[in-house]
Amino acid sequence: MTSKDISRRGFFMVLSSPSGAGKTTLTRMLREAFPELKLSISVTTRPMRPGEVDGVHYHFIDHAEFKSMVENKGLLEYATVFENSYGTPRAMVEADLAAGVDVIGDVDWQGTQQLGQSSIKDDLVRVFILPPSLVELERRLNERAQDPPEVVAKRMAKAKDETSHWAEYDYVIVNDKLDESLATLKSIVLAERAKRSRQDGLVEFVRSLMDY
Repeated sequence: MTSKDISRRGFFMVLSSPSGAGKTTLTRMLREAFPELKLSISVTTRPMRPGEVDGVHYHFIDHAEFKSMVENKGLLEYATVFENSYGTPRAMVEADLAAGVDVIGDVDWQGTQQLGQSSIKDDLVRVFILPPSLVELERRLNERAQDPPEVVAKRMAKAKDETSHWAEYDYVIVNDKLDESLATLKSIVLAERAKRSRQDGLVEFVRSLMDY
């Protein structure tokens, strides 16, 4: 037996944070560093924003189709945020993990809790991104100019509740300096890939070394 006989299950890395803390930027940068990381494309009922592409940023569906996916257990997790629903399709993620593909997704704390009770719970890597301060978080939300002031106010009000769930995650990163946060994320990817429990055939390989 050789090292080529060792196969590895993939993992599903979840990045969660209050809106504006930097998870979208960090996800993009991490995928640039590891192009083989596959982005989990969520389904959502929210309207498409300018510049977004269906099937690239989200799968945009109506409420009836979303309800059907929930009823047919086609989602690993789902949640409703600001009157719009989001969910992670089950079949493709399960197939990717079984094939050794690492997947990364932007999922909120509610969805992460559901993933922790789903069929992929043993392959879940949970990372929470914190802002350096609420003042900085508000500045970032206003600077990106994606939402009107009343929506920014709602997001700030929700930030404390979201942040209260930080202890449910495997890793926590305070995103003060983007390059340092990225370096930490890259280290997490490498460490999770080396995890003993994810390497099928490793026991037999080690036995073959001992029996040589």
